[in-house]
Amino acid sequence: MSKYLVTGGAGYVGSVVAAHLLEAGHEVVVLDDLSTGYRRGVPAGAAYVEGRIQDAGRHLDGSFDAVLHFAASSQVGESVANPGKYWDNNVGGTLELLGAMRAAGVRTLVFSSTAATYGEPAEGLLTEASVTSPTNPYGASKLAVDHMIAGECAAHGLAAVSLRYFNVAGAYGEYGERHDPETHLIPLILQVALGQRASVSVFGDDYPTPDGTCVRDYIHVADLAEAHLSALEAATAGEHLVCNLGNGSGYSVREVIETVRKVTGRDVPEVTAPRRPGDPAVLVASAATARERLGWTPRRSDLAAIVTDAWEFALRREAERADGA
Repeated sequence: MSKYLVTGGAGYVGSVVAAHLLEAGHEVVVLDDLSTGYRRGVPAGAAYVEGRIQDAGRHLDGSFDAVLHFAASSQVGESVANPGKYWDNNVGGTLELLGAMRAAGVRTLVFSSTAATYGEPAEGLLTEASVTSPTNPYGASKLAVDHMIAGECAAHGLAAVSLRYFNVAGAYGEYGERHDPETHLIPLILQVALGQRASVSVFGDDYPTPDGTCVRDYIHVADLAEAHLSALEAATAGEHLVCNLGNGSGYSVREVIETVRKVTGRDVPEVTAPRRPGDPAVLVASAATARERLGWTPRRSDLAAIVTDAWEFALRREAERADGA
């Protein structure tokens, strides 16, 4: 059994990873300030400490085997309007976390990175060697942290893996998306199916894709969690390993909408809107590095299965609201 600190473990991905760690028999301590996470997202069996990333040094000691770092501000629009928050929290916070890890002798880190580090790529299938040119402070802050981690590995022997997520979706039992505001496509469409929104906006229908709408790579959150556990095993002292996490194939916006209609059996009105600046036509991950280095293969790549899990979680949340929970 190992002991892990999970920063941001009350959020969407962090809570699912924490649950997987517990199921594997490990000891988990969640550090989260609940600014975007939820107390009920902390899995039963995990110890919970309320605090920011900058507080990690108060809780880290030599009993921990590794840190899994999810705590971050992650709204693209907000990062443009308030970039200082992103440099302070994502970059400054992680800098303090790395120092606290060094002081405590905790020498393994798995970092929640993002496909936003690539910006507006020219090619549709992205590898870790693709040009990184983020178009907003959120993506830039995550890329800055990747560079920071690489320096820590080279200078101080940290064993680190950065996992660059593409479109994370689905749910894992009682753990799913609770974002406020919600910006992800699948939960937004499910809100329409539930009658919480009048329609879903399709931003551009004239892209060079089969149905004219953008194509994206969707990965089930449980597959993502399994990759984190594999990353803990693959982390090597002095190396900063970067891995894309995706299915290697994509679905268009209209394919996602149609899948939601089929899974829910409900009407989902759509409205065509102008393209959003910076939206590439196709954004799909090559996960060859993750397959080779982590021994990881996504097992839940069927879009209907991803949507079904997300729908069941959305219905559970709707019942909670009805009960006043």
